[in-house]
Amino acid sequence: MKALEPGVSVVVPVFKSSATLPELIDRIGKVLEPLGGYEVVLVDDGSPDDTWAAVAQLASRSPAVRGLRLGRNFGQHSALVAGVRAARFSRTVTLDDDLQNPPEEIPRLLDAMQQQGADVIYGVPLKTEHAFYRRLAGRITRTALGSGLGVDSAPELSSYRAFRTDIRDAFAGDLGTGVSLDALLTWGSSRFGSIPVRHDARSVGASNYTFPMLLRFAIDTTTGYSTVPLRLASLLGLAAGILGLLVLLWAILRPIITGESVPGFPFLASIIAIFSGAQMLTLGIIGEYLARMHFRIMRKPTYVVAEETRN
Repeated sequence: MKALEPGVSVVVPVFKSSATLPELIDRIGKVLEPLGGYEVVLVDDGSPDDTWAAVAQLASRSPAVRGLRLGRNFGQHSALVAGVRAARFSRTVTLDDDLQNPPEEIPRLLDAMQQQGADVIYGVPLKTEHAFYRRLAGRITRTALGSGLGVDSAPELSSYRAFRTDIRDAFAGDLGTGVSLDALLTWGSSRFGSIPVRHDARSVGASNYTFPMLLRFAIDTTTGYSTVPLRLASLLGLAAGILGLLVLLWAILRPIITGESVPGFPFLASIIAIFSGAQMLTLGIIGEYLARMHFRIMRKPTYVVAEETRN
């Protein structure tokens, strides 16, 4: 494998963001040019508009800008993996394309890596400008990663990251679909850290994420990289079994102690509802894992690069 050059690779997954890219590239250049070698890898995640044309134009103007166009929309984290694997420099920074992650914070992330002796640093927003449902989905994902993957040393996860590029060697193989870059980074290091950073309001357009998309990502991350849901299903089954035993004892002992009969239909209906609900939830969780195994056996690619700009 070719040795990495000293410098910074900034990876930006882009989707329908032609309006914000020129300002983003300009601000990144002003921040990183004084620091030495750098590049910006723009990964177009199958945008249906003129985003790729904007990426190609920016790449033609600056040798520091590279563009990758994916064959279709694979998802933000698949685009991130494509960009990280294409990075040429020893340190990689990822940020969003909507200018909510200020490029001016990049030097602070890089300095924090050295000061904290960390391999991965997250920029935690001082004040999040996202909607409530995005914060909720993010909290679910962070909880799953923290409890199932041993990333408790990073109190918060965000899309603003800086890390050693060679960590990518830990996930160089076939990954399949539904990837999470945050989970993959834990495969290569446990030295995580975070610092507070500024988080700006969106100035152009609206978020491309909907609540169902974020919920799907949270489920994929939880079932794809953690066994916590299976453990919860086991505990649920145990709790339902204990509840059933207690109800059985109550049904046997009540007539003996009080002389009253046990209510018929309401009692039976409630017991059936409890056990049926527990079984369906457990089967649903197991089904999520089986579905991931099914797609992994199909060997669906994490991403497909359809076109690349040439400098």
